[in-house]
Amino acid sequence: MAATSGFAAVLAIASLLCLTIAPTRGALQVGFYKGKCNRTDVEGTVKSIVAARFARDRTIVPALLRLHFHDCFVRGCDASILIDGSGTEKTAPPNLSVRGYDLIDQAKTQLERACPGVVSCADIIAIATRDAVVLGGGTQYTYAVQTGRRDGNISLASDASKNLPGASLNASQAIAAFRAKGLSASYTVLLLGAHTVGITHCSFIRNRLYNYNGTGKPDPDMDPAFVAMLRKRCPQTSAVDNSVFLDNGTPSTVDNSYYKQLLAKRGVLKVDQNLAMDAATNGTVKSLASGSLSFPSLFGNAMVKMGSIQVLTGAQGQIRKSCRAVNK
Repeated sequence: MAATSGFAAVLAIASLLCLTIAPTRGALQVGFYKGKCNRTDVEGTVKSIVAARFARDRTIVPALLRLHFHDCFVRGCDASILIDGSGTEKTAPPNLSVRGYDLIDQAKTQLERACPGVVSCADIIAIATRDAVVLGGGTQYTYAVQTGRRDGNISLASDASKNLPGASLNASQAIAAFRAKGLSASYTVLLLGAHTVGITHCSFIRNRLYNYNGTGKPDPDMDPAFVAMLRKRCPQTSAVDNSVFLDNGTPSTVDNSYYKQLLAKRGVLKVDQNLAMDAATNGTVKSLASGSLSFPSLFGNAMVKMGSIQVLTGAQGQIRKSCRAVNK
């Protein structure tokens, strides 16, 4: 039965690989800004800004991935996470450690000078994230970004707290949360592959290391040697909440090492490790780890799919003058 379900999972994700992402998704399209910004190359402008930041700070890759994800899962990909103010999405607990706002501001400022009121903040997030992924993983991670999004006018902390899935979910709960956004189980596995880079903190995993489900013991689904290693980084009582790499194989590179770590029972977060154990996702994890399914191609497809969640287009929303404030 397990073999059958695993084969079905591989077939499902293989069908994604065979599908070429269409040049348009709704009103989004590749090359939306061509000829619209007074001879300025919109995507080239964003790319140069991301490259300059990456040259001095490789952590911009997970920062932008997280920013894009947290934006799209709350009211869709409308840059509502960028709005400043009391009670906005930025102030919600899951977003307090989100970074990358200044890079988006830098790109927006430069593009506003070239063509005021043309390029949306939502599109800048999507373009910048793609460019960061390519820098972090190589040219095989290149994918065409569909643009034409407009910016939202509403940003509520309560929406963020309600819609952003937590690190303590199991695979079934994660699949349900992603499905609510129109993303399949296969897309769930692929998008969580963003954990190939980035960090978490000891406070989010300490229960797995010392008192899993109140047992007084570590999570039995973790490699004991890995538990011992993480305990050194995360003492049971500590005044400092240390950071922990989500991928302890190649923590600064976008690649399929994350899936290999899961099969070795070295998943840091519960939701990650559970992907390798759940019948609905195990086959996909194995195929991505072995390379029989192409993580670079499929991850790009998944990012395009996520980037189309509840987008505003046409006359909807607005093109903000500043990404931090709704136009008056």
